[in-house]
Amino acid sequence: VASMVLVVMKAAVGYQTGSLCILSEALHSGLDLVAAVVTVVAVALSSRPPDSDHHYGHGKVENISALVETLLLVGTCYWIISEALARLTGASTHTIEPSFWAYAVMVVSIAVDWTRSRALHEAAAKYSSQALEADAIHFSSDILSSGVVIVGLLATQLGRAADMPWLEAADPVAALLVAGVVLWVSFS
Repeated sequence: VASMVLVVMKAAVGYQTGSLCILSEALHSGLDLVAAVVTVVAVALSSRPPDSDHHYGHGKVENISALVETLLLVGTCYWIISEALARLTGASTHTIEPSFWAYAVMVVSIAVDWTRSRALHEAAAKYSSQALEADAIHFSSDILSSGVVIVGLLATQLGRAADMPWLEAADPVAALLVAGVVLWVSFS
């Protein structure tokens, strides 16, 4: 439910502001939703006892779910990087209009992700679950990427207010940093 609410809030604010870094976060949160569903299914399947077809149990399902999550993240990063480069090179132009709601949504996102990350770390330790640990790390990275988005929005707004157009490139740069954080977590 938290992921679904964050996706809707970030997508609405990203569309309203024209901000690629917020739209990147919306996609990232959308993948969090998919990842959460995959993790719930993986944990349920992996907890099954051994049977005639799986003599050693179903524990590998968690490893497969972690791989699926990583592949989804890498695919999303490809789009984010492509769009950010298009905006930086002028192949695609958008006017970014940071608003109070953009900042508010990102602060709420940080609070929600911090809470989810702590709860998942505890559950992962308690149940020795790789899938839950992967989700905990994933949500921890969301806190960092949301912070990057806030810095990108502030720089864009400052660039407009101080007549420094080069600072307005902070939005696609922040989107690239979000993609970088996601890729770093995916491969670590």
